Amino acid sequence: MSETAVALKAVDRIMTRWNVPVPQAARLCDMSESTWKRARKPGFSGTLTHDQMLRLSALVGIYKSLVLYFDADIAARWPTLPNNGPLFKGMRPVDALIEYGLPHFLDTRRYLDALRGGA
Repeated sequence: MSETAVALKAVDRIMTRWNVPVPQAARLCDMSESTWKRARKPGFSGTLTHDQMLRLSALVGIYKSLVLYFDADIAARWPTLPNNGPLFKGMRPVDALIEYGLPHFLDTRRYLDALRGGA
């Protein structure tokens, strides 16, 4: 299985766990809805940009930090709850990630890593 296929499978599972609807999941991955729907299926043969792969990697890292820091219920709901943390200013993390783009993915990952003592 290719690196791309593994990343797509992992992020698809994360989006399901977080209850992120298809349109938002596609935007998080910087894809059209139709591409995201195709990419989720086994055997996807498309290629992803460097930025898309960075987004997928950051989403996996964010997920990992959440499950290490919070109990399972909070870890699953955290991305879709309003957040008053310094990076989110009352927004839901998924909305902030979509609005502010790749740098925000990386900042969020670093923020969560620091919360759990990893940075």
